[in-house]
Amino acid sequence: MRVIATAGHVDHGKSTLVRALTGMEPDRWAEERRRGMTIDLGFAWTTLPGGERIAFVDVPGHERFVSNMLAGVGPCPAVMFVVAADGGWQAQSAEHLAALDALGVRHGLIVVTRSDLADPGPAAEQAREHFDGTGLAGAPVVTVSGLTGQGLPELEAALARLAAALPGPDREGPVRLWIDRVFTVTGAGTVVTGTLAQGTLRTGDELDVGGRRVRVRGLQSLTEEVEAAGATARVAVNLRGVGRADLARGMALVTPDAWLPAQVVDVRLAPDVGRRNDATLHAGSAAVPVRVRALGADTARLTLSRPLPLRVGDRGLLREPGRHEIVAGVRVLDVRPAPLRRRGAAAARAAELAGVDVPDAAALLRWHGLLTGSELTAMGCPPAGEPVVGDWFADPEHWSALRHRLADLVSRRPPLDPGITLEAAAQLLGLPDRGLAEALTGPPLAVRAGRIVPAGAGLPAAIAAAVAELAAELAERPFDAPTAERLAELGLTGKALAAAVRSGALVSIGKNVVLLPDALDRAAGTLARLPSPFTVSDARLALATSRRVVLPVLECLDSRGVTRRVSNDLRAFRSS
Repeated sequence: MRVIATAGHVDHGKSTLVRALTGMEPDRWAEERRRGMTIDLGFAWTTLPGGERIAFVDVPGHERFVSNMLAGVGPCPAVMFVVAADGGWQAQSAEHLAALDALGVRHGLIVVTRSDLADPGPAAEQAREHFDGTGLAGAPVVTVSGLTGQGLPELEAALARLAAALPGPDREGPVRLWIDRVFTVTGAGTVVTGTLAQGTLRTGDELDVGGRRVRVRGLQSLTEEVEAAGATARVAVNLRGVGRADLARGMALVTPDAWLPAQVVDVRLAPDVGRRNDATLHAGSAAVPVRVRALGADTARLTLSRPLPLRVGDRGLLREPGRHEIVAGVRVLDVRPAPLRRRGAAAARAAELAGVDVPDAAALLRWHGLLTGSELTAMGCPPAGEPVVGDWFADPEHWSALRHRLADLVSRRPPLDPGITLEAAAQLLGLPDRGLAEALTGPPLAVRAGRIVPAGAGLPAAIAAAVAELAAELAERPFDAPTAERLAELGLTGKALAAAVRSGALVSIGKNVVLLPDALDRAAGTLARLPSPFTVSDARLALATSRRVVLPVLECLDSRGVTRRVSNDLRAFRSS
């Protein structure tokens, strides 16, 4: 299926043309049929002779209903632009074309209607001239009469060519269905409709709408019950878990966690809006009041009155509130920009955005420094390359600067300082995850016992000499731990002893009980030769040590799972 919106001045025959093509009445309201003027969105569809199904979103042409027109055109990939032969180019023709160009609609055709009432040549030439210089320049022209049927076969052929030229939709991507109608059906409940431009909807899917989780109870596409509907399609979605009063046009059904609700966005504008303060942003089927803060000549920061599921590269337009004039086209550059707090921050931000048409993951990382892969994907820029750790990706320059800052922080610590904990390092560097702090280590830094220290840093000479003297004393009697007095004589107290333990030169297994690093392994080997179970006294004699030392040795072996306590005084090896 392909979905095509109509556009053009009021009373130029858009609905008549849709009626002639489809045999369906697009005007849904009695008031519309009474006045002979489309007020709200209408929907109709047909199957072309070649088998291609075309759904039309028929939009109003009157200037008072431009918001409705934009809600219908916003999600559609193509347009059938209607100009009456007996009316020619009119004010709303120009406004509709400006809106289509701003929204990035690049596929369409011009249909000159009422060719039975006037020569279609002048109107066709006017339309061509106005289309030149827009993204729809060169659109083919077809002349028809919706009343007599003249030219309808040629129009159907042109529609088939237009449908074939449209880019293929991304049916595997996350869903974003902009809602254009909300109603209830007796016995079914709440139903919403919209143009599905990407992704695939399935019965039973869980979706998010305005921060609320809902489930798809049923699906229709062109009034047919379906189990699944892939883009591009007109769909009606029966929802469970939400009432009609909770939904409105301009909200969006989205795949959970695949979109970031954006309330502050940086955008590129065409043309520049100057120092304008307030406007209405039209994106998808939404119309949201925004506050505009100019950044540079063609960039601005928009603060939305409510969040929208926007992505980098999304298009929209700004309109003057009250006067209904189109102010500028909008292209989204960043959906999570950093706050502008310092003097000159706006100008600096404008310089960052300068020359960037559609940002990629590298540009977003350059601006943000660190982002997860899921954040990048939700922002519209899937990451390339490998993460620095976990799901975290980093801008190379920012990552290098963080390494230098961390190395500088560690180098400023006193020689016997125990180092910076990973949590403290993450806090000092403003990192959201302690794993990032650990990933920043490596020469010249290392992580020991959860602390960041200089890599390869040896002990000071005096401490190294004291450790060597103690090691010589323990060589013959490895479990004859030195007393507190002996440690004091060696100068191994306080920070000096802590440094020796951190370096791995000694191991502390209890208060004032210090041994060589291999002592516990040697104790396990010695005690394994005892009959099991054995007493504390048996262990003390086997290790040739005191009760002061043997008790913490046994407790360490218990914690390692080498031995287990049988009773207050008995131990057994696990293997026993």
